[in-house]
Amino acid sequence: MIKFFSVILITLVCSFATLNAQNFSTHQVKKGETVESIAKHYFITPNDIYSLNPDAKKKLKANTILIIPISKSNTPKVTIVKELEGFKTHKTKRKETLYSLAKTYHVTEDEIKKYNKFLYSNPLRKNDKLQIPIFKETKVVEEIKNTKPYLVEAKEGKWRIAYKFGITLDELAELNPEMGEVLQPGQQINVPNIEKDAIKHVDETYGYYKVLPKEGFYRLKLKLGLTQEELESLNPQLKETGLKAGMILKTPQGNSNLEHVEGGQYGGVSTNLKSEIKDYSTKHIAIMLPFRLNRVGYDSIAETKRSIQKDPYLNASLDFQSGVLMAIDSLKSMGISLKVDVYDTKYDVNEVSRILSTNNFSDVDAVIGPLTPRTFAKAASGLERYNIPVVSPIGSKLQLRPNVFQSRPKTELLKSRIINFVKSDSLVSNVVIVSDSKQASTANELKRIFNNANIVYSRKNKDGGDENYVLVDDIVGALKSGNNYVFLETKNPGFVSNVTSLLASVNNSLDQGEPSIEKKQITLVTTNMNDAFEDDQVSNKHLSKLNFHFASTSKWFDEDNNAFVKKYKKVYYATPDKRAVRGFDLTMDVVLRLVSSKGLYESVNDAPLTEYVESKFAYKKNITGGYYNNAVYLVKHDNLHIVEVKQ
Repeated sequence: MIKFFSVILITLVCSFATLNAQNFSTHQVKKGETVESIAKHYFITPNDIYSLNPDAKKKLKANTILIIPISKSNTPKVTIVKELEGFKTHKTKRKETLYSLAKTYHVTEDEIKKYNKFLYSNPLRKNDKLQIPIFKETKVVEEIKNTKPYLVEAKEGKWRIAYKFGITLDELAELNPEMGEVLQPGQQINVPNIEKDAIKHVDETYGYYKVLPKEGFYRLKLKLGLTQEELESLNPQLKETGLKAGMILKTPQGNSNLEHVEGGQYGGVSTNLKSEIKDYSTKHIAIMLPFRLNRVGYDSIAETKRSIQKDPYLNASLDFQSGVLMAIDSLKSMGISLKVDVYDTKYDVNEVSRILSTNNFSDVDAVIGPLTPRTFAKAASGLERYNIPVVSPIGSKLQLRPNVFQSRPKTELLKSRIINFVKSDSLVSNVVIVSDSKQASTANELKRIFNNANIVYSRKNKDGGDENYVLVDDIVGALKSGNNYVFLETKNPGFVSNVTSLLASVNNSLDQGEPSIEKKQITLVTTNMNDAFEDDQVSNKHLSKLNFHFASTSKWFDEDNNAFVKKYKKVYYATPDKRAVRGFDLTMDVVLRLVSSKGLYESVNDAPLTEYVESKFAYKKNITGGYYNNAVYLVKHDNLHIVEVKQ
C-alpha cells in the first residue's frame, strides 16, 4: 500500500512539474466556489478553464483539482501602501546593524535613517537610541477586467478578431451579444484583456480555417492534408487547449474555409473573378510547349499535315495553344492588357536551359508549362530565384518547389474522394470489391477501410493468371438486400464489360433469399477511372443503370449550349478537345487571378475556388513547398449522360 501511494505521489509531482513547465497552475476547489469566481480570481475567462477541465461544465465539486492556464492571465499590478502609525524605541546592542534591524522590524534601512537623521553622517554604534517606525500596510490591487473595449478595423471580420485574441467565434459572440451579423469599421466590441504581445497578427500569406463541430485532428488531416504536429507548429496554443469548435487555425496558404468559400474541401461557392478585376496594368505571361517545330516539314501543305499527325507532342501543343488563344481573346474583351511570349521547348531540357539563359524573365508574372515532367522541372528550378510562379497544365506528381502550381489534382485525391463519398452515405448496407490480381493492393486497401466488405476476384486459368471474368453466382453471393456499393478495380476493358453486364442484370432484381422480396440496389464505383471504362466493349446503358460514380479532374458540359464551344467552332471549324478546353480554362484562371489580386500567390487566399468550362481550381499550399489543386469533381452516369453529383 505504501509503495502504491509512493507511485501516485511521484506521478503527481511529475505532472505538476510538467504543468509548471507549460505555464499552468492548479487550483483546489473550495466549497461555494464557482467556475466564474475562480476565473475572476485568476484573471482568465470561464472558457479558459473549461478548455482544460471539460468535466467542470457538469458539476464543480469541492476539493476538485483544476488546471489553470496562468500563461493566459493578465496578472494585475499589486501596490503596497504604508501608513505611519507610530514609533518604537530601540537601544542598539553590539554587532547589530541597520540590515539586521530592518529585517527584525520589517522595514527598510532607508526608513530607519529617515527617522534617525544622524545615521546619514555617522555609523551605527552600540547604545544608540533609535526611533523605529511602525507602519500599517495595505495592499492595493489594480483592478483589471477580463475584457477591454476594441475598435473594429477596416475589412476586419469576426474570424480575424477571434484569431487575434485566441478565442472561438462563439466566445466572441458571448462577449458581444449585440454586435450584429456584420461588423462595421469603428464599431466598439469587447475582447479578452490579454497582454499586447499576446495578441496575434493575421498574416495574409497564410490561410485561416474555422474548426467545425466534431472535427478532430484525423478529420483535419483528411481535409487540409496537415498532421497534428504541423497544425501545432503553426498554432502553438493547440498544445494547451486542444481543438475547439469555432476556433480559428493558421494554415498554409489556400487551406481556408473562410471569406469567399464556406464549403470545405470539395464543395463551396466559386469566385467569379471576372467581377473582381482590380488591376488593368499589362500582365506579362509566358507559354512553354513542346511544339518541336524543327521537325516539321514545310515543303508542302500535305507534308506539314503529316508532321502534325505523326508528332503527338506537336499535336497536343497545337490543341492546347488553340485554347490559350481563345482565352487571350476573351480576356482582351474584358479590357485586360496582356503581353504573351510563346516558347518551343522542343521536348528538350537543354532547350529549356537555353530559353531561360537567352531571355529576360525578370518581369514575367507567370509561366504556363512546359508540359513534360523533366522540362517542367527545369523551368521551375531556373525561375525559382525570381520567385516567378510556374503553372503545370497536366503534371500530377511534381516536385513542389515554392514557385510551382500543380493545376492537375493528385491521383490520391481522386481515390480519397470516391472513398469518402461511399463512407458518407448513411444508407449503404453492403460494400463489395471486384478486382483482378493486378489491382490486388487497391482491393486490400479498400478492405481495410470497409472491414465488412467482400472481395470478388477474377476467375483464374490453370496457370493462375486472370481470365478477366466472374460468374453470376460470384456476384450474387456477395450482394445483400438494400443498397450495395460495388468497387470495380481493373484496367482491362473485357473485365469491365463482363462485370457491368452481370451487375446490370442483377440490379433491382428480386432477392429470392428474403421473404420480404426487398430489391438489391447497386451503385458501381471505382477509385481509378481509366480508359477501360470508356472502351467500345463497355455498354453506357449498363453504366447508367448502375449509376456509375467516379471522381474526375474535369466535368462534362453541354457542347450544344456552351459559349466557349460555339466560339471555338466558329474560329477553328472544329469541336474543341480536352486539351483545348484545358488550355482555355488554365489561361483564364491564371490571368484572372493576376488581375484580381496582387499576384498569383496572393490569389490563393483571395480566390479559394474558381471554375470554368470543365475545370475548377482550389490551390492549397504544401507546408514544405509549392501549391497543388485540391478541387475535383464527383460525377456519375445518368440516363446516358455524365453529370456532376451535387452534395
